Amino acid sequence: MTTIKPNKMATWSIPKLLFSMSIPAMFSMLIQALYNIVDTVYISQISEQAMFALGLVFPMQMIVTSLSLGGAIGTSTLVARRLGQQNHAEANKTASTGLILALFHTAICAVVGIFLSKPFLSLFTQDPTIIAMGYDYLSIVMVCSVGVFVGMYFERIFQAQGNMILPMISLLIGAITNIILDPVFIFGYFGIPAMGVKGAAIATVIGQIFGMLFICSCMAFGKHEVKFQFKGLHLRWERIKTIYSVGLPVAIMNAVGSVTTTCMNFVLVNYSDAAVTALSIYFKLNSFVFMPVFGLNQGALPILSYNFGSQDVGRYKKTVKLYLITAISLMAAGSLLFIFGTDLLLGLFNPSPALLEVARVALVVISISFVFAGASISMNTVFQSLGKGMSSMIMTLLRQLIFLVPFAYIFGELWGLVGVWASYPVAEIIVVLIYIPICYKTFKKAFNIG
Repeated sequence: MTTIKPNKMATWSIPKLLFSMSIPAMFSMLIQALYNIVDTVYISQISEQAMFALGLVFPMQMIVTSLSLGGAIGTSTLVARRLGQQNHAEANKTASTGLILALFHTAICAVVGIFLSKPFLSLFTQDPTIIAMGYDYLSIVMVCSVGVFVGMYFERIFQAQGNMILPMISLLIGAITNIILDPVFIFGYFGIPAMGVKGAAIATVIGQIFGMLFICSCMAFGKHEVKFQFKGLHLRWERIKTIYSVGLPVAIMNAVGSVTTTCMNFVLVNYSDAAVTALSIYFKLNSFVFMPVFGLNQGALPILSYNFGSQDVGRYKKTVKLYLITAISLMAAGSLLFIFGTDLLLGLFNPSPALLEVARVALVVISISFVFAGASISMNTVFQSLGKGMSSMIMTLLRQLIFLVPFAYIFGELWGLVGVWASYPVAEIIVVLIYIPICYKTFKKAFNIG
C-alpha cells in the first residue's frame, strides 16, 4: 500500500511555506531581470538607434509574455485548486489540456511575428535602419517563441504542486545561456559573425529553448503529483473555458502593458526620441524591482488557490497579510534605489547627455508609484486565486490604461514631459483607493463571511 505524504500547502507554517516557494522564484526573476538589462546594455553599445528600435519592439515582446503567462496561470491555478479539492483526475486532465493550448498559442505568435512586425514598427518611424533592426529582433523572438510558451507552462505546473526549485533552475539556465551568448552573437566571437540586433534575438531564443528543454525533461522523467494523460483526452469546452476564465484576464492584464507602452510611445515621440528611449530604459531597470514581487506572486498564488479550494480561511488570510507586507516593503526599497541611485543605474546604458537628462527625471518621478503598484499587484493575486479574473483584469485596465494614458496626455499638455511621468503615480494611487474595499468584499463573499 502506497503512503501519500501530507501536502505541505496544508501543513507548513505560512511564513515557511510562502518564502520557501517564493524565494527561488524571486531569485530566478532577479536573474531574469539581470539578463534583460545585460541584453540592453550590449545593444546600447551598437548605437542609440538600436536602443530606440528595441524600445519600439518591447510592446510586442510583452504580448508574447502576456499570452504565455495567461495560459500558464489559468492552467496552474485550476490545477492547484483541483489538488486542494483532492480531485487528482481532473487536475491531470486540466494540465494536459493546458499544454495543448500552449502549443496553439505558440503557432499564433509565429504567424503574427511573420506578418505584422514591419507594419507595427512603421507606426512609429519611417527610418529604414530602425525598421530593419526592429524587424530582425522581433520576427525571430516571435517565430521561435516555443521556449517561452512551453517553458513557462511547465514552470507554472511545477509551482502548482509546490515545487519552486525546478522552475528557478529552468529560468537560470535560460538567463545564463542568454548572457553568455549575447556578446558572441552580437559582436562576433569564436568564428561566429557579428550579427548586431539579430544576434541578440538569436541568443534570447536559444536561452529560452534551453530552459524549456530542462523543465520538460524534469516533467518527463520525474515522479510528480500531476500526470499528463493524452490518451482518451477530450478537449472539453467547459475545461478550456475555466482555464481561460482565469488565464485570459491575466493575458489581457499583461497585454495592457503592451498597449499602454505603445500609447505612451505615441505621446513621447512628440517630445523626442530620447523620451521614448528613456521609457525603454526605465522598463528594463524597473524589472529589478517588479520581478522579485512577481516571484513573490508565483509563490503566493498556488498557496492562496489551494487554501481557497480547501476553504481554509485562516491560512488564506495569513498568506495575504504576509504577502502584502513583503510586496510593499520590496517596492519601497526599489523606490529608494531609483531616487538615490539614478545616475549609477543610467550609467549602465552609455547615455548621451540629452538622454541622461530626460531619463534621470523619468526614473525619479515614476518610482513614486512603486509602493502603490505593490498593493495593486497583491490585490490582483487575491482576485486570481479566488477565480475572479475579470475583477483583476478591470483593475489592471484602470491603472495601466484607462487612467494612465489620458493622464499622460493631459498632464503633458499642462506640465510638459514631467507631467507625462507624473501620470504613473497618480493613476496607481487612485486605483488602490478604489479597489481596497472591493477586494475585501470579494474575499468575504468567496469564503461566505457575513
